[in-house]
Amino acid sequence: MKVLDTELLVIGGGVAGTYAALTARTYGADVLLACKTSLTAGSTRWAQGGIAAPAGPGDEAAHAQDTLRAGRGLCEPETVARFVAEARAHVETLRDLGVAFSPAHTLEGGHSRPRIRHTGDATGYAISVALARALEAARGPGLRLLENTFARNLRLHGEQVVGADLLTHQGLVRVRAGAVLLATGGFGQLFPVTTAPPEGTGDGLALAYRAGAALRDLEFVQFHPTAVVTGGAAHLVTEAARGEGGVLRNAGGERFMARYDPQLELAPRDTVARAIAAEISRTGRVDLDLRHLGKAFVHARFPTVSQTLAGLGLNLGRDLIPVQPAAHYTMGGVQTDTHGRTSLPGLYAAGEVASSGLHGANRLASNSLSEGLVFGARAAREALAVGSLPLHDGEAVPAPGANPAGLPALRSRVIGAAGLLRSGGRLHDALEVPAMPGTPGDTRATLEAANLDLLAGLLLRAALSREESRGGHARQDFPGEAPQAVHTVQTLEGQASTLTAVPVRQSMLRFSA
Repeated sequence: MKVLDTELLVIGGGVAGTYAALTARTYGADVLLACKTSLTAGSTRWAQGGIAAPAGPGDEAAHAQDTLRAGRGLCEPETVARFVAEARAHVETLRDLGVAFSPAHTLEGGHSRPRIRHTGDATGYAISVALARALEAARGPGLRLLENTFARNLRLHGEQVVGADLLTHQGLVRVRAGAVLLATGGFGQLFPVTTAPPEGTGDGLALAYRAGAALRDLEFVQFHPTAVVTGGAAHLVTEAARGEGGVLRNAGGERFMARYDPQLELAPRDTVARAIAAEISRTGRVDLDLRHLGKAFVHARFPTVSQTLAGLGLNLGRDLIPVQPAAHYTMGGVQTDTHGRTSLPGLYAAGEVASSGLHGANRLASNSLSEGLVFGARAAREALAVGSLPLHDGEAVPAPGANPAGLPALRSRVIGAAGLLRSGGRLHDALEVPAMPGTPGDTRATLEAANLDLLAGLLLRAALSREESRGGHARQDFPGEAPQAVHTVQTLEGQASTLTAVPVRQSMLRFSA
């Protein structure tokens, strides 16, 4: 087996991983970045609406309050404070790297004022390309890139994470690292209809959990309110379409959001998604209407969405656009502190794979890209500041496989029990189904299937244990919020999985100096 040594191994090539790698290089660190497809693949490139940061020095408090309000009592205030204090500077760094943001800020759901920076409706793509170019320019002996590389398992020396085994086209590669930073995204592919890319199979969460790290709040999955679904594929229609004045109408032509929230179409995503689902159930369909904005403006402002819908026979400026909610973003993840540290020494996490405490029960629109910047940079700095032990081979954490042919049934079971509306009975029944059978082989497909199977059980258990409705988690048998906001924390101890409820503010990981 080939062996590579590095100070920092970054796994994941989205905004959090690439920005973390660039940050580490500015401090002179030796960095190895591995991503399972290409640098410009993954979720980041598909982010249409924009990137959120305070619009100016006086907007930090309002941005923090909007984030806390959307999070329904489960945000960690310390994390939110660090985020709003640092996000704007990192967004300006993107501008320096060549991202041509529009001079005008726009508005999205849950925000009290325009603060979203954008490049039309392809903001994530512009950011992804700029970061990839910066990495390619910095590539050399101190920065190595491994694309089309799958993280098979972490390696432990005692309780210290000391590296990982990677599947490459040339075979298995062992990486001995001073620290490992997970930036692998979420697990949207656990659902049959999702805006997540094919790479979204929860690999980083599964890697961390099997190694003994704590996962938090996996029951909170955000469904984007407006996707056009054809042939089982979800085509996202950016939140900014409603920010610019798009309205939602049911099958009778009624603009119905006033009956659900005074913020109308710009209510937080959990509210809008469930309102749309209710109106589809009641009237048969819901449409997004931008016709009153004018064809010229609509096509100029949303060229990417316009082109996508044109391929489906729809004209964004002329037609009513049939929309429905689709699984979009996973708020829960590997539990971290404000420096990206997990509960395992040597292991860090940032971006959608992490539960940093920023999003709580419902992510505020466009906070995800800026979260990747802020906490990717923080995690990289912390990993280098802590320093590393002498490099060790360590012991490989077992990486079981599963049968990919069983994924359709798994996804059906998950959406049936843990979709927009949940109940104890359906969740309990879903947990009674045996785990996906294993299959011989050590391939990306079998490992992805095993990761999704693992996360399905953890999500269902967390959702069953949360006997309330809050944000992205709605229980028909427990329709109100519980008096005390708590996190669900799951860990693997030996062969047993534990689940505990921890109050907000007490859930933050604490480390001695």
